[in-house]
Amino acid sequence: MNEPPLPTHGLRVRPNLFDLVGLVILMGFAVALATVGRHMLVPLSPATAQAIHLDPSWLPGYALRTTFRMFAALLASVVFTFTYAVWAAKSRRAGQILVPVLDILQSVPILGFLTFTVVFFLGLFPGRMMGAELAAIFTIFTSQAWNMAFSMYQSLRTVPADLEEAARGFGLTAWQRFWRLEVPFAIPSLVWNAMISMSGGWFMVVYSETITVGNTDIALPGIGSYVGTAIAHRDLLAILYAIVTMLAVILAYDQLLFRPLVAWSARFSIEDTQGEAAPDPWVLALLRRTSLLRRASDALGRALTFIGWLRIGRAPSDITPSHMSGRMLDIAWWACLGGCTLVLGEKVLAYAAGHFTASQVFQVMGLGGLTLLRVLVTLLVASLIWVPVGIWLGLDARRARRAQFVAQFMAAFPANLFFPLFVLFIVRFHLNSNIWLTPLMLLGTQWYILFNIVAGASSYPTDLLEAARNFQVRGTLWWMRVMLPGIVPFFITGAITASGGAWNAAIATEMASWGSTTLRAQGLGAYIAQATIDGATDRVGLGMVVMSLFVLLFNRAVWRPLANYAARHFTFN
Repeated sequence: MNEPPLPTHGLRVRPNLFDLVGLVILMGFAVALATVGRHMLVPLSPATAQAIHLDPSWLPGYALRTTFRMFAALLASVVFTFTYAVWAAKSRRAGQILVPVLDILQSVPILGFLTFTVVFFLGLFPGRMMGAELAAIFTIFTSQAWNMAFSMYQSLRTVPADLEEAARGFGLTAWQRFWRLEVPFAIPSLVWNAMISMSGGWFMVVYSETITVGNTDIALPGIGSYVGTAIAHRDLLAILYAIVTMLAVILAYDQLLFRPLVAWSARFSIEDTQGEAAPDPWVLALLRRTSLLRRASDALGRALTFIGWLRIGRAPSDITPSHMSGRMLDIAWWACLGGCTLVLGEKVLAYAAGHFTASQVFQVMGLGGLTLLRVLVTLLVASLIWVPVGIWLGLDARRARRAQFVAQFMAAFPANLFFPLFVLFIVRFHLNSNIWLTPLMLLGTQWYILFNIVAGASSYPTDLLEAARNFQVRGTLWWMRVMLPGIVPFFITGAITASGGAWNAAIATEMASWGSTTLRAQGLGAYIAQATIDGATDRVGLGMVVMSLFVLLFNRAVWRPLANYAARHFTFN
């Protein structure tokens, strides 16, 4: 099957004024990238590792460094999504391991990763800033990748059956079906989740740029380390400067990247009835008015289209399944998996027996139960607030566009920026930290639910909504029979990632500091945070293992059955 060439619309070869504007923007990106790269190669000295200036004149350079780390982590997250998540969705046997591992990875606190990765990356580039930079980028990656991977995994499992049947009817190979059907179907949800992943990176940016593990203390130049230094010095004016800078940075990449991506992703909506057409973002309008740049982008598009139509692999009609060989492979697979589990379990038990007593293990499990209770309360509150709000926003394209930037900015607020208010409030009124630090966890969870609900409501087929209006379906019946069933898969995806975000946020919210005042809430997050500060890798490992067990058991017992049920009963076929 050959794809017809894209029309060139009579583009002139000579560049015009709009080409000049576009080239200036591209040159600015290139200069900024070269500047950041030069700073990453300098030697790592005590002066460069800890010198953070609160003078606001340093903030533009800090913002550039932080933005580069965020987008480097986002690029790595995209690569991870198109490899790990696709493998998990395409291979039933691989998915039996990869999905539980992903459940665990998204919930392991960032400080837990830092404990084991800082030494590794510093060892790769001894005496160079590159090692510390890669450690920070990897830390931001761990706050972005899991959400995007779950989005891709859920989308690949919920492709409408009629579209799958059409692909088989056209004889598309696995490669063609992936790039011409499955990836376009996943793009709208993936773009929205990339936006919330960027915000998730901001939420933990303080911990990625301020590395404190045992005797290792490195503060990388950036907005996160600037905020951490301002908190340590109780400088409210510096925190205000950081908030304004964050607003400017988020506004810039929203206009230059995410608004064009959202407008582009609207091309892949599966609904039959198109709603009100959104005006093109100014970046796309500028690109369409260029001559040279548009010609280059069209050539790139034709090249990618050609690659997507390559007949790699076999068509479904060429594959003859063998039930006997499949059963034998399943038996061998489970035998191998069971053997590896027994060996690994024996090693873990031997290590635990030599380092911990039974009372210590049960104490940490009790702390995990307290954190689990906070996670459940946070998810319930976030769902009650943001499911109806997300539906209201998503059903109107104009409201969704207006709310996009506001939601990005609010989701990007690091929890540390609210520490002064909460710490002063709790100390002033002598409140219980176990209760009043919990609302901070909401900052790391609610936006995953909101973004996924908005994406689900935005992609809801308008012909079904029109039919409900014609039959005068209103009130509770409309919610229970029309809207809520249609967004269940999106809510499950958002709830799974929000649950992981809540466990991850526990590391930042169960121990809050403002200057010399530190408040702690009893829980697994505070236990891991304190163990990380102490450099006690054995206690960090115990906390991570216990947290992983809680997450894995809860996901196996609750979220995975719900996701499978939603895939069977609540997809538009």
